[in-house]
Amino acid sequence: MSDSSVRTESVLDTTGESPTEVAVESHDPAGIPTEPPAPAPPRTVEGIELPAPGTFVLDTAHTRVGFVARHLMVSKVRGHFADFSGSVTIAEDPYASSAEATIQTASLTTGSDDRDKHMHSSDFLAAQEFPTMTFRSTRVTRIERGTITVVGDLTIKDVTREVELAVEVDGVATDPWGGERLALTARTSIDREDFGMTWNVALETGGVLVSKRVDIEIEAQAVRQA
Repeated sequence: MSDSSVRTESVLDTTGESPTEVAVESHDPAGIPTEPPAPAPPRTVEGIELPAPGTFVLDTAHTRVGFVARHLMVSKVRGHFADFSGSVTIAEDPYASSAEATIQTASLTTGSDDRDKHMHSSDFLAAQEFPTMTFRSTRVTRIERGTITVVGDLTIKDVTREVELAVEVDGVATDPWGGERLALTARTSIDREDFGMTWNVALETGGVLVSKRVDIEIEAQAVRQA
């Protein structure tokens, strides 16, 4: 039986944020920690560069979960969630790959305290009653023209709806500390009223104060864990 050891590496964030700790497990018959093996080279599937099979955990310091909605039917209001976790698993058969994420609703921020409090209220996310929203992929339906189409269940305020994400693989790279990183961009749009967020104000000129459509964009970087 071989012994195992676990070490953590602090990965320096050049943006000035706190280091990201990555746990690296190594095995040696004598119980001596060893360096992890070099990552397998990426592979190309339908013109898209994918890493070797494995699970990648989101690096929250280099990931943004953002959204855009229309205000007064003309201007855009942007925001993001600051507290979240998730992972992406690349399978040997890329169509068997999967992803999941959990987002803390109270971490929503738009740059306006008053607007954020309203978004946290029962008119929108009801963050106190429903502290998390989740996404769980169910299938990959298409890989072509640089885009992977991922279908999954999005749950907000205990309401689950199927959504379709267009995912682009931005690259696969090895950081200076030997960690393999996967960069992705994912986009989708939802009707917020499908999730019970029906608050609005009618405008005298026609239309409504806040759009029903919300565009979601995730710019992610994830680190191989297995």
